[in-house]
Amino acid sequence: MKKRFASLFVTGLCAAMVVGCSSNDAGTQPSTIGSSATAVETTPSDTTTTDATTEDVSQEVTTTTEVPEGMYLSELTGEPIDESLKDQRPIAVMVDNELTALPHYGTAEADIVYELMNSTKNNRITRLMCIFKDWESIEQLGSIRSTRPTNIVLAAEFNAVLCHDGGPYYNDSYFKQNLFADHFSGIFSRVNNGKSREFTEYIVSGDLDKAFSNSSISTTYNDNRFEDGEKFYFADYGTTVDLAAEGTEVSDVTEVVLPFYHNSSTLKYNPDTEMYEYYEYGDAHLDAEDNEPLAFDNVILQNTSHSQLDENGYLVYNYLDNGDQCTGYYLTKGQCIPIWWIKGSQEALTYYFTDSSYSQELQINTGKTYVALVPRDTWSEVELNK
Repeated sequence: MKKRFASLFVTGLCAAMVVGCSSNDAGTQPSTIGSSATAVETTPSDTTTTDATTEDVSQEVTTTTEVPEGMYLSELTGEPIDESLKDQRPIAVMVDNELTALPHYGTAEADIVYELMNSTKNNRITRLMCIFKDWESIEQLGSIRSTRPTNIVLAAEFNAVLCHDGGPYYNDSYFKQNLFADHFSGIFSRVNNGKSREFTEYIVSGDLDKAFSNSSISTTYNDNRFEDGEKFYFADYGTTVDLAAEGTEVSDVTEVVLPFYHNSSTLKYNPDTEMYEYYEYGDAHLDAEDNEPLAFDNVILQNTSHSQLDENGYLVYNYLDNGDQCTGYYLTKGQCIPIWWIKGSQEALTYYFTDSSYSQELQINTGKTYVALVPRDTWSEVELNK
């Protein structure tokens, strides 16, 4: 089993707007609603730890499988993909999540999907950010909408090129920084789908090749890639993480209901596929291309405070928040454990841990991952149902 060492610098200062800790947000753990709900108890303690070293913990229950010839293990999924893609940068695509925008095209093919509150208005409507390694295989993806500052920062953790259609002026100061400069905005194809214009922009086959060729943006990883280029700490290929080996409380959780009021985001465990399937607006999310469910091997929920920027509902998550309120949950194969998270700077990855002292990094199963930044002021409303 591989070891991974994370040297984390934790700042104790809370800067205004972007990195400030919101004093009005509550850091309580999710309450459970209904007799079927099962809570994972988490009582993190204060810590001033600034460095973390991950130890080798045996979690394997199957024999490591040899990587097929001509393939390598993707840094986004931990699973084999064609070796020709090894140096190719991912893309991170902003996908509209309004009911009018459905059905989505191509989202089920994403390696990683983030869901974030896009506005404090409209019942805290969310937007998806879909991350793809093999973007040349995209036939149709979208519809595409605007981005927010938090998405810009999260996309940089993958050295991904952000694809979107505009956004508020709060984005401008980010795009002026070299770390966040590579993005494509409003240049993709318009598809006549009978909807108003804001719901008609999609990435279709050939769009990205044209976008890269008409720009100075590199298709391969550049110097802005973080030193530890792997966002997640995956189990060895062919092995399975045993959450009980973490030495923490493990709960069976087959349904997660998130406090995203506009679309009622829900993840339901399918024991046949051993994946969590995404539901919204009361229905299963099925891709318009092939009717494939949007499903994940890993689910990560982050308890994250946010700051509202103006009366229009624009916001930024306090993604550099740290301390005893930076809790969360990790779910895989029908089980759930409490976790802690930390991001030391804009130039650092977000790391996840199984202990409040940030000494044991979370190891996750290979496959697709869903990450939700859940607002701290509604964190207690997360439902974990058995």
